[in-house]
Amino acid sequence: MKNDPIFRLSATELADKVRKRELSPREILGVFLDRIADVNPAINAFCTIAAEQAQAQAKEAEASVMKRRKLGPLHGVPVSIKDSVFTKGIRSTIGSRLYADFVPKKDAVVVERLKKAGAIILGKTNTPEFCLMATTDNLLFGVTRNPWNTDYTPGGSSGGAAAATAACLSPISIGSDGGGSIRVPGSFCGVFGLKPSHGRVPQYPNFPGWDTTGIITTGPLTRTVEDAALALQVIAGVHSRDRDSLPGKPPDFLSTLNSGVKGLKIAWSADLGYAKVDPQVLRITEKAAAVFKALGSAVTPVNPKGKTLLGDYFAIVGVCHAESLNDVLKKRRSDIHHSVAFFVEGTEDLPAVAYEKSRAEQSRYWNQLAPFFEIYDVLLTPTVAVPPFRIGEREPAPMASYRGLVIDWENFDDWLPFTYPFNITGQPAATVPCGFTSEGLPIGLQIVGRRHDEMTVLRVAAAFERAMPWRDKYPPVG
Repeated sequence: MKNDPIFRLSATELADKVRKRELSPREILGVFLDRIADVNPAINAFCTIAAEQAQAQAKEAEASVMKRRKLGPLHGVPVSIKDSVFTKGIRSTIGSRLYADFVPKKDAVVVERLKKAGAIILGKTNTPEFCLMATTDNLLFGVTRNPWNTDYTPGGSSGGAAAATAACLSPISIGSDGGGSIRVPGSFCGVFGLKPSHGRVPQYPNFPGWDTTGIITTGPLTRTVEDAALALQVIAGVHSRDRDSLPGKPPDFLSTLNSGVKGLKIAWSADLGYAKVDPQVLRITEKAAAVFKALGSAVTPVNPKGKTLLGDYFAIVGVCHAESLNDVLKKRRSDIHHSVAFFVEGTEDLPAVAYEKSRAEQSRYWNQLAPFFEIYDVLLTPTVAVPPFRIGEREPAPMASYRGLVIDWENFDDWLPFTYPFNITGQPAATVPCGFTSEGLPIGLQIVGRRHDEMTVLRVAAAFERAMPWRDKYPPVG
């Protein structure tokens, strides 16, 4: 985009301009730091800005350019990191007062690989405490706001990452997804978000809680599909410290982006057999699904005859967090968000047999769904069942569920039925911007692929992006 300001260039374009010496890493970084200073106060996407460290990295990156050293695929490109991901020498709090002063002595594998690829770490983006809410607010840094309308939530838990991407504060924002935490804010903020397959991206080291669930993964939020594929190419791959990481060399995620969707079998489900969907969301996503017919793909409306797994999902996540937080709750309950405290206290006494029943349901659900993906290449659904809503409109509140479990999101299954099932199955899933409500707020379409098949998810997303481009739609903030 020749006339775009630097902060609107894609990561791919920025890296290309650095290689051609049309832009310097320090020049790019200066633009993004200025942009953050101007815009972040209105949306609170960044909770920690690592300007000093970033400037040192940019200086080193510039020296490599001038000395004509071999450059990495993200050389000189600014990247933000969710505050739940370890960053060496930069405060990492996972949105909790318990970790208010925690500065890791090592990088997460993801950050280590980004740095090796030449990326410049801008800082940390805001997240709800322990990533346990689907909106972004915490007792340490406060609320993050949606760049499209600052009275509205960006979603969560990678809400800071999505808001930063939408507001052009960071061309690539690294988030994590344990139940929709990349896809929900990606949908609410009108950006592309990819949850890779379980094991595709190593998860090490981790904060306590999510590390034992076996359902969380790390992935990118970007303004283009190509940038997400590039980021995934950098961060994916086996690592000895994560026993679930997938062996072998990752595929070339960039290689099939222009292959189109002709010949693919695409399924569309408006409700997964049980969900209730807002009429605006349904109308916009149905229209988006129909685009693939014009692109030469068979699109089949389906009813997977699914059922809600919400209780089982919360049992798995809750018990793992109860194990890590039970003792500290007794000592520092006032320092923990009330909904997190309710959640932990509601699961700490869950019987082992009940927990194992939920794990068994996880396996049964996959066995039910697996034959479906032997027929279809991808499944399309709405990403979120409702449009973005005002901050505080759906405040977390304790409520009883079956098996005595306490669920701290009121009507959770009424607005987030589409994302967490594919954390349970471990499949790759993405959200693509597909339209706007009458209030001018973004809506997302979810693309779910076969296990370990990010290639097809990215291919389908790229085809939709070419047909229904979203990149040049910018929020009014800043």
